[in-house]
Amino acid sequence: MAAAALSVHFWMVLITLVLAQDGNKFIYNGFHESELHLSGNATIHSNGLLQLTNTFQIQRGYAFYPFPIKFNTSSSSNQSLSFSTCFVFAIVPQLLNFSGHGMTFVISPSMDFSEATATTYLGLFNSSNNGLATNHVLAVELDTVQSPIFKDIDDNHVGIDVNSLISKDSAPATYFSEEEGKNKSLMLISGKPIQIWIDYNGAEKLLNVTIAPISVTKPSRPLLSKVIDLSRILQESMYVGFTAATGALTSYHYVLGWSFNRSGKAENLDVSKLPSLPPPPTLPVEGSQKSGVMIVVVVVAVVLVLMTVGGAVYVVRKRKYEEVYEDWEREYSPHRFSYKTLYKATKGFKDSELIGEGGFGKVYRGLLSSLDEQIAVKKVSHDSEKRGMKQFVSEIVSMGRLRHRNLVQLRGYCRRKGELLLVYDYMPNGSLDKVLYGNIRSNLNWLQRIRILRGVACGLLYLHEDWEQVVLHRDIKAGNILLDADLNGKLGDFGLARLYDHDSIPQTTNLVGTVGYLAPELVRTGRATTSTDVYAFGAFMLEVACGRRPIELGKVDLVDCVIDCWSKGAIVDARDPRLEGLYVEEQLELVLKLGVFCSHPNPAARPSMRYVMQYLDGDAKFPDISPNSSNLLDAFKASYLEASDMPFPLLFESSSSSHTMFATTDSLLIAGR
Repeated sequence: MAAAALSVHFWMVLITLVLAQDGNKFIYNGFHESELHLSGNATIHSNGLLQLTNTFQIQRGYAFYPFPIKFNTSSSSNQSLSFSTCFVFAIVPQLLNFSGHGMTFVISPSMDFSEATATTYLGLFNSSNNGLATNHVLAVELDTVQSPIFKDIDDNHVGIDVNSLISKDSAPATYFSEEEGKNKSLMLISGKPIQIWIDYNGAEKLLNVTIAPISVTKPSRPLLSKVIDLSRILQESMYVGFTAATGALTSYHYVLGWSFNRSGKAENLDVSKLPSLPPPPTLPVEGSQKSGVMIVVVVVAVVLVLMTVGGAVYVVRKRKYEEVYEDWEREYSPHRFSYKTLYKATKGFKDSELIGEGGFGKVYRGLLSSLDEQIAVKKVSHDSEKRGMKQFVSEIVSMGRLRHRNLVQLRGYCRRKGELLLVYDYMPNGSLDKVLYGNIRSNLNWLQRIRILRGVACGLLYLHEDWEQVVLHRDIKAGNILLDADLNGKLGDFGLARLYDHDSIPQTTNLVGTVGYLAPELVRTGRATTSTDVYAFGAFMLEVACGRRPIELGKVDLVDCVIDCWSKGAIVDARDPRLEGLYVEEQLELVLKLGVFCSHPNPAARPSMRYVMQYLDGDAKFPDISPNSSNLLDAFKASYLEASDMPFPLLFESSSSSHTMFATTDSLLIAGR
């Protein structure tokens, strides 16, 4: 009989191992034969109930799935980092309404927490390692004690923790009632089973946490929704499980069932199969009861003092970080940064962190400590009472979906009082104009300049033709080109925020842009098209090649200067003298000629960005014509047709484009095809 039992046990372990290797998913409706890795005070009851803590003393309990989960953090696909889990837990206080700290669901590179501290540290960290980036720990805490050292919001909250028990985001424990259409409070130490869902979408980098009583189906609105890049936190191989801790006041921490899926939605638990909880604990007798009462009295006194002091601090801090938040913004919450996060990232928007300033506001360097990432934060004045803010925020979120290596990534926004804050990726080498016109003897060489031009052209082509909607930038110039650490050019936009309070009809919008880059028809009509962007890009090409602005006081306009040199048969004489003869003459000549035609006063004569890219890549031969031709457009057309089988109308875009533009910003205009 013993041998038979041993054989059955062996096969159960083997089956569990096979399942662990097949998709990294599992489900436990009770833990009868789960083979969980238990440590501390954790144990499994005969009915399959997992109990993490169980005595009237300071203690810790741990339960982990025994096999490592492969999170594929090295994969280029963000989707590969997605996962989903749900479990049913219960926290039962030994003394009514007094809890002995909470519990966590944790993803950790190790199952060894022998150095962790109980009580306020929830068995996760200790005073020396709390907050270290080397922890590589993600946890969702179910906390039942307010710990001032960790800036807890109350004594009944859910929090998202990254390497530290100072939560990245937290909220009082509530769930959304579909019947009543509002959030309802949920007491974590009620002693009743509660279900929690934790879902991470790797593509959107979005972590959602949802809770509800066991009798309620999963609410449609999560309690917490946090944008977080787990590829910077999780390692390739991680363990998933639970921790719990108690202090002088004890709670019993239970897990009734658990489902996990590494590559899809976690399977729903069968509530009817979950083990039942034991009867509520009885109070200790005689001396123990008196001791417990004394502890309660002391704790209550301490709590009252902390509440008094903490209340005053809370009021001051709340005003300091107060934001504007309206109901319609709930759908955009994953793209919204808290003002507190941005305030701390920029050291309180100190002047020492100021990296740019223009007509539309100031730009600050910031550091997101949670991700160890630098960001750029743009502060713009706004009036939330004006019409169009909802449309404008919607447009910001749309811009955040743009993904291209030659575009500066718009990551999100925040609204506070009379300010709008826009968050972008940080570019360490700043704007191109500061490099191009700075007092730097060793300026950009030709290879760097042509690479920047190609990069910006590629990004602009994506905006005009390759994204799901047409995006017009409307302010292309050296000041809006940002340089990364390798001096790659990225089309940036730190001018978002002027027309949010105007009707979203382009024909009635104010003229925006920069003198020298404005197409003639744009000045006349105020209406932007892809062709007006091409005009500005032409001026930008000449600016980069010649090392001077399109219009400078006391000088001939740049385009006229280049045409004059071209007419004399020496177009390269218009080049930036700082190149000192170190350039590829054929490339330089192409850039100058192409810049002239992109800046042509007739919008029908300007090539589309797709053909600009073909010329720069050498996939199409630039026509051999003279600027003195009586009809440049006809000459250009004839020359092109000689070398191409494509019908000419496909080459150029007309200024009378049929794009239906529906929303404007200061330097971005989205248009449907």
